[in-house]
Amino acid sequence: MRQYLTAALYQFVTLDNYRDLQKPILEHCLMHHIKGTLLLAQEGINGTIAGAPEDIYAVLNYLKQDPRLSALEHKESWADSHPFYRMKVKLKKEIVTMGVLDVDPNLVVGTYVKPEDWNALLNDPEVIVLDTRNDYEVHIGTFKGAVDPKTTTFREFPSFVSQHLDKTKHKKVAMFCTGGIRCEKASSYMKQQGFEEVYHLQGGILKYLETVPKEQSLWEGECFVFDQRVAVKHGLEVGDHDQCFACRMPLTPEEKQSDQYDAGISCPYCYEKLTPEKKESLKERQKQVKLAKLRGQSHIGDVQK
Repeated sequence: MRQYLTAALYQFVTLDNYRDLQKPILEHCLMHHIKGTLLLAQEGINGTIAGAPEDIYAVLNYLKQDPRLSALEHKESWADSHPFYRMKVKLKKEIVTMGVLDVDPNLVVGTYVKPEDWNALLNDPEVIVLDTRNDYEVHIGTFKGAVDPKTTTFREFPSFVSQHLDKTKHKKVAMFCTGGIRCEKASSYMKQQGFEEVYHLQGGILKYLETVPKEQSLWEGECFVFDQRVAVKHGLEVGDHDQCFACRMPLTPEEKQSDQYDAGISCPYCYEKLTPEKKESLKERQKQVKLAKLRGQSHIGDVQK
């Protein structure tokens, strides 16, 4: 069975001409049959792409030809089916949206902690550990003892800090996220706010699950990823979660047994919130998905494993 290599990448670096980079990067990805999404902004590059290994490496080498991206790092995982439907290169104000434009990880950032050293921070009673991801991501897995800010978007993180954290009381703060980008920006923000000892997990949860043996791991559950795999577990193997098309909530196999779950239409988290009109629209979309499968085609709305 053919396997697809997935590369998650980001780098905070000043790209004053980021608009000019959009077309050539997209053309190079298409030339190599790569699919996924890359975000470009003045503050850097972020995204996840997938394809044949030789094509992924060709695109990564192309990006690194730009001296500003020569140190670009990425994290690899594998999928049996292509995790993306198309290739997009988008222009953004931020490569990860916090909404505080004077935060610059190129100028100040917290202390990087390697995955193999992360457990020591988790076990330190003087350290408050923050999960900087959104609530639906935390819902399916997080580190033992971590604080869930219960944010629905990363824009809410500064408000959480101002309402719940005190730089005079919380002397040591450690943060983590999926691939490292959100907590890197969050650590920059907290340093800016006067927090002195700020740490963040280098490479994020994905690098931890890839590096730390399962028997030594303090990770509980699965890690949500933003592609058709939905979630991964230790060793970056594809997880057991599916995703509701209507509300995008990750679902366990047990939740899919609910009477309120209807593939592509509803789940226990959104069943009561959907209007009759919305349900009809989703039923029609799901019908088109099934017809496409009968024709041997893929449908962009098909998110079921």
